[in-house]
Amino acid sequence: MSRVRITLRRAGAVTALTAAGLLAAAGAASAHVTVHPESYAKGATDGLLTFRVPNEEDTASTTKVQVFLPTDHPVLGVLVSPQDGWTPKVTTTKLKTPVKTDDGSITDAVSEITWTGGKIAAGQYEDFNVAFGQLPDDTDQLAFKALQTYSDGKTVRWIEAASSGDEEPENPAPVLKLTAKGTDEGASSTTPLPATSKSSTGTKATASSSDSTARGLGIAGLVVGVLGLGAAGFALARGRNGGTPAE
Repeated sequence: MSRVRITLRRAGAVTALTAAGLLAAAGAASAHVTVHPESYAKGATDGLLTFRVPNEEDTASTTKVQVFLPTDHPVLGVLVSPQDGWTPKVTTTKLKTPVKTDDGSITDAVSEITWTGGKIAAGQYEDFNVAFGQLPDDTDQLAFKALQTYSDGKTVRWIEAASSGDEEPENPAPVLKLTAKGTDEGASSTTPLPATSKSSTGTKATASSSDSTARGLGIAGLVVGVLGLGAAGFALARGRNGGTPAE
């Protein structure tokens, strides 16, 4: 019976460790700063970008969010949506190469947007909406580096770029893919977010509630647990049969 108890303890330990690892991975996956929709057509006009910022700390709140817009492929006509509790600051930069448009050459573009004054509590996220007049048509993607500052002074730098074929970096920058003009891809290729309004611009919710990946990993953890308990039961039955004296 001592051998059976050891087997049961080992099976329980493996199940617990596996489930804990899967849940930790799910939490990490849901904590990234992202941009929505995931893609737009090159040169798209009069659209909306939403930067979703989850709070990844259990003991601190997010109190400052900075998003940096690329100036080598500038986004033109940027406007910031009003946000309850948050005060935006928009910084513009003179472009090295002016952008020619039907209305003339554009020499300045927004390079940074900073939101302060609000708070994102643990287990919640905030959506920050940014309207644009026109996206560039000379690149396949736009990376928006972001900084997330917490009430305890910690700053997470979402600035890492993923290399082709490599695993996702620990702190990836939000990336917007730009598809060929005239294709069906673009803003309609992803699930749309709520329209800009007083209630939707300040939407807060539990970060894990909308993360399908986290749910999938949680289910996988339960499956592993069931398999582990099944193996332990099999070992118990085998041990009992092996200890029965022959008649």
